This record gives sequence, C-alpha cells and structure tokens, in this order.
Amino acid sequence: MTIMNIKNVLLTFLLAISFSQSAVADKQQYIMQFKVGKGAEVRAHLVRAGFQIQRHFPQRHALIIRVPAKAIEALRKIPHIEILEQDHRRYLLSTQQVPYGISLVQADQVSDSNAASSKVCIIDSGYQLAHEDLSDNSVTGSSDTGSGNWYEDENGHGTHVAGTIAAFNNDKGVVGILPNGLLQLHIVKVFDAQGWAYSSSLVAALDDCLAHGADVVSMSLGGSKKSRFERVAFSDAYARGVLSVAAAGNDGNSRHLYPASYNDVISVAAIDQDKNVANFSQQTNQVELSAPGVNVLSTVSMGEGRSASVTINMDVYSTKAMGGSVLGESVGELVDCGLAETPCAASGDICLIKRGNITFADKALACQAGGGVAAIIYNNTAGELLGTLGDVAVHIPVVGMTDLVGAEMLGRLGEAETVTLKVAASNYAFFNGTSMATPHVAGVAALVWSNHPECSNEGIRQALQASAEDLGEVGRDNATGYGLVKAEAAIDHINSLGCAVERKRRFKRKWPLIGGLAQHLYSTAATRPFSLLYPRMAAALK
Repeated sequence: MTIMNIKNVLLTFLLAISFSQSAVADKQQYIMQFKVGKGAEVRAHLVRAGFQIQRHFPQRHALIIRVPAKAIEALRKIPHIEILEQDHRRYLLSTQQVPYGISLVQADQVSDSNAASSKVCIIDSGYQLAHEDLSDNSVTGSSDTGSGNWYEDENGHGTHVAGTIAAFNNDKGVVGILPNGLLQLHIVKVFDAQGWAYSSSLVAALDDCLAHGADVVSMSLGGSKKSRFERVAFSDAYARGVLSVAAAGNDGNSRHLYPASYNDVISVAAIDQDKNVANFSQQTNQVELSAPGVNVLSTVSMGEGRSASVTINMDVYSTKAMGGSVLGESVGELVDCGLAETPCAASGDICLIKRGNITFADKALACQAGGGVAAIIYNNTAGELLGTLGDVAVHIPVVGMTDLVGAEMLGRLGEAETVTLKVAASNYAFFNGTSMATPHVAGVAALVWSNHPECSNEGIRQALQASAEDLGEVGRDNATGYGLVKAEAAIDHINSLGCAVERKRRFKRKWPLIGGLAQHLYSTAATRPFSLLYPRMAAALK
C-alpha cells in the first residue's frame, strides 16, 4: 500500500466517523507498532488526519494512539502495522490503602513517634480486637451492662471509627491517623447491635474514660434532646483537661444534637474529598471543625464488609457494593435497562441501570425479575454511589458506580464483551456520616497533642481552630465551623506562637470502678436515649 493509499484509508475513515455522536465517548487507547523505517511517515499522516498520539517509542517503532473502537478495522488494513492492540490498564497491587482523609487532614505529614503519651477513649459499639488491622494496638476496654464484650463489635460502627484513628501500618487494609501502634486506646462499649443507649450510659462511659486517663474522647453518636446531667459531666471532663469530640449529626438540617452541641464538646461536620460539605451534615452554630465523612474507607468486623469489582475483558472498573448485597460472582453481557422501573429483559446477563425515580432495591428486583444475574446502578449526579438495598431480599449481587463510569459502560454496549461482576466478603467498608468525620478530628487532636504535650486541652482546641483550612464562607460558618482540621498546620501554629493555654497539672480524681465502668457520683436525674449516628449512605429511595 502506498503512502497515498494510507492517507486515503485514514481520511475515508475520518469522514465515516465524523458524524458519529459516539466517536468521542468511544475512544480507547491502542498500541501501534510499525515495521522498521515505516513509523515516521505513517506517524506524520496520523497527525495530519487528526488522530491523538499519546506517546512515541522511536526505539521500539511504536505509537500509542487514542481512536474510536470502530477505527481499528480500517487501521488494520495498513500493511506497515505489525502490532495493533488495546493498551490495557494496569493497577497497583498493594494490599494496603491510604484513605483520602489521612492526607486531607495532613496526618501523613506528621510523625506519631510520641503517640504513646496520648490516650484516646472511643465510646461506641465496641472494637474487634481480632481484626488484622487493629490487633497490634495498645488497647484496653470496658463494657456497659448488656452491651456485650468490648472487644467484639456486632454493629461494626465502633470498629470503623477505631480504624480511622489507629488502623495499623502493616501492609494490610488501611492506615489510620496514628498508624504505628503507639497510641493508647481505651474502648467503652455502650451499644449493642441495636445501636442506642441512654444519656446516663454515656455519662458512665465518660467517667470510665476519665478513670482510665483519656486525653481525647471520641463519640460518633448523639440524640436530639439535651440533658443537664450530661452537660455538667462534659463540663467537668473539660475542666479536668479532657478534650471531647462528637458528631454534629446526619439529618442535614440546623437542629442541634447532643453531646456535640454542648459548649465543652467539639462538634464535627462532614465534608467530602473535594472539601464540599456533605448534604447530610448538620449545620448549627455549634459546629466547630469539619473533616472527611463521605465515602470513608476503614475497618469493620471481620468478613462483614463488602468489596466489589466489575471487569470487562482486562479492564477493571471502580465500583462499590450496595449495602445488603448478596455475595457472589456473575458473568454475562451488559444490558441497558434504563431506569429499570419495569422488569428488564436481561436473561443470563448483567443489568446496567441508571439511578433515579425508584429505590435501588426496586431496580435490582426489576433486573432479577427479567432474569438478570447481577445489577450495576450508576449515579445520575457527579460522584460515587454508596447505596443500600435496605431490608429487601434481593438475590443477585448489586453494585453502585459513578456517573462517568456508567457513561463509559454505556459506550461499550453491543461489543459482545464478557462482563464479570464480583461482590466478596471484606474486612473493610466505605461509610458516610459525621460519625466518620469525628474520629478524624479526635485522631488529629491526639496526634498534635502528642507532639506538644505541654499544651492544655484548651490550647490544643484553639490551635485546631486557628489552623483549620477555612471552607465555605470566610471565617467560621455553621456548615464547616472554622474549617477542615489540619494536623501539620496545627503543629506549625504552636511551633510559631506557642500554646494559647499551657497544661497545668491535671486534677485526676479516680472514679470508683464498679462492674468495669466508672461509677459516677452525681445525683439521680431523668435520662434520655441517644443513638449511634449510623453511616449515611445514598438514600434507599432514588
């Protein structure tokens, strides 16, 4: 074939695809290798014809180009090409991940070598001591009556919180803010699998934290009713030098939740990895700091998490298992089911479904009713789709995807490619909620304090406020408080200006321990229920 013929092939092809609406979306990357001495002239014609050349390997007589899939057959007609194959994706094979929140709060820029001087007390649903990422920590614990063993977690919530603070740096799973096993942890389990307790139980748990010498108390929990008994307890803890941190709430309104809204507790709002305030995060005049609380990866009870993957040929796509999805691996072709508001004809295949109008569970059931073996639901807005099937019995694996990945998959329909969808048991999970933001702040407070033990709790609190990255409105606002908590910035602030309030010798009155929990000495008072602030995933509806 002459150079003129090559040019004609390319120009004819370009004219054929110039009117195709899918030409841009359908582009993929290919490796094109030429015979020795022929690459340069063909490269010149590819450029003139408008092809995107991504890379040139002159020593290997090869080019990397991006072209629509329908261009390949035309290009194969050029006799000078020895290899024309898809440039397949390759991925890191590390088994340990660094959740985005770790870098966002600058924990990866600060050493935790002095962390043994700090103790964080986590009041929650327990701590799975047998977890591969938590078993090497220095940890003690107590349990409230009827909640079960502190070193077990039927709920998974407390284990997720603990992983954000202190998941071990061991080439497995994830790392926490203080990842080297030096931080002292004390766990107080006040919740069973049901996820609620009374304000009196919270006060007893706080007293237990005090009895065990906690510097920071982390509470991913709350209730809508305030309690004078509870408020006095947190004021007492603050006067004793303890820094208490709690979740602002997940209802997305301006209502106060407690204990976060007491003056002596730091109220924490949630943001995403782009530093946008989460739509579920409470916005009140008590919000003090914000931290990552959207799509947060951390530890859960062993085997209770879910990992998911979708593979088309050699391409592996990012996806998240829907809450409540069954385990399993399914193989088939992709079928476009639109919104899946009615049963989709997908016998033996995998349904590709757009989010909207009906629940995720109903979409999955429509796929199942049409014979589908698995369902992929992609977002109708920008970002990850973390959804749940609720309590609906769906018998096929179901995953969620971003809108962009969904659009890319739509572009691959009709290619007769085999799709493999897998949902497997995992020891880790992605959660949403101010519950997930709270341990970021508690962990950063402990990390900063370990580097400046001369500071008081008030000094650390003021440093965190002054060094936070301002978000949203200029200055403090109800959505994000003073802004995103930053570990290195807080330490730099103290290094430069010193502690606003230096630590005095702490007055520690040891509460008498009864049944493993500190017995508080306050008078009797009415108690109010409060609950775990459960991970807020994308709403089951729509």
